Amino acid sequence: MKTIDELLAEGVTGKRVFVRADLNVPLDGTTITDDGRIRAVQPTIAKLAAAGARVIVASHLGRPKGAPDPAFSLAPAAARLGELLGSDVAFATDTVGESARTTVEGLADGQVAVIENLRFNAGETSKDDAERGAFADELAALADLYVGDGFGAVHRKHASVFDLPARLPHAAGDLIATEVGVLKKLTDDVKRPYVVVLGGAKVSDKLGVIDHLLEKADRILVGGGMAYTFLKAQGHEVGISLLQEDQVPTVLEYLSRAEKKGVEFVLPVDVLVSSEFPDLKTKAPANPTTVAFDAIPADQEGLDIGPKTRELYAAKLADAATVFWNGPMGVFEHPDYAGGTAAVAQGLLDSDAFTVVGGGDSAAAVRILGFDENKFGHISTGGGASLEYLEGKSLPGLVALED
Repeated sequence: MKTIDELLAEGVTGKRVFVRADLNVPLDGTTITDDGRIRAVQPTIAKLAAAGARVIVASHLGRPKGAPDPAFSLAPAAARLGELLGSDVAFATDTVGESARTTVEGLADGQVAVIENLRFNAGETSKDDAERGAFADELAALADLYVGDGFGAVHRKHASVFDLPARLPHAAGDLIATEVGVLKKLTDDVKRPYVVVLGGAKVSDKLGVIDHLLEKADRILVGGGMAYTFLKAQGHEVGISLLQEDQVPTVLEYLSRAEKKGVEFVLPVDVLVSSEFPDLKTKAPANPTTVAFDAIPADQEGLDIGPKTRELYAAKLADAATVFWNGPMGVFEHPDYAGGTAAVAQGLLDSDAFTVVGGGDSAAAVRILGFDENKFGHISTGGGASLEYLEGKSLPGLVALED
């Protein structure tokens, strides 16, 4: 795929460059609680603007249902991008309507505009090729060139990700180039021992990547809500913990395969439990109890890995040469259940490994818990995209950028 530097060498001064970014940031009302994705794409936008391009930035935010919804407006993201760029960023209040056309026409060389949430138009996410293509045609009319740099969306066959690049000369932005380069280090010629840490709520979200990593990894550590399906598969009581009973047979099969292949599967040896889910708004003390993995009371819920498991996982990370981590170890948003996730993050930093934090809640946890992002090998902007890449899937947004 063509790089942005190759595009710049051909000249972009005065040209309208459509940048498909990922500004899908978490909001508390209109306040951005984690601007990591905006900061990640800012260098590509700044590079284009410095070269004299008229930059049109587009993204989705949340899951509006194909119509405008003020709760999902990109206005806060546009304002934050302007702060990071140190210059005014124009904002269009629609995607391909009068505001978008007028805003783009008003751009001078080196200026930047953000158009409103792409998912306010049903054509963006439509499964109908013609409907998606019609929206892509309207987007293409706004621009002369296309730069794909929204890695968090490349696994989606959406109009701005898949169909639009076919309608304009295109290139990959620096963020996508970096993300793909890092993921290749996790799939091609991996330095060993290769340790994978998986957490998060549902084991079903990780089945594909576990299946693929059983052929790649040396050691897999499991935490978060998904761990309780593994413990149940081993015959243990898990109380009222998050459980996907229908996935137990698949989990058993994976555990059997791991044993045959010599892949070390490591599960919690103790957990923090409570009869009530913590209040994440007030952060009121939860006073959890620590119990062994095989002694979870019937009326209790596991909400974090325990202190012995934290020590065990740190030891299992210590000798790693490569680590991929996706998914928190517990309800890290509450201080009483943040210890497990913090221990894993610290374990990555204490190792001499090339460490990759696989986006989503893991990346958010690193920032929320106060870790220095620059000390990790790489923090991805796309949790779902990273997982699908590691599953060996073909990602529509990357395919579309190939020449």
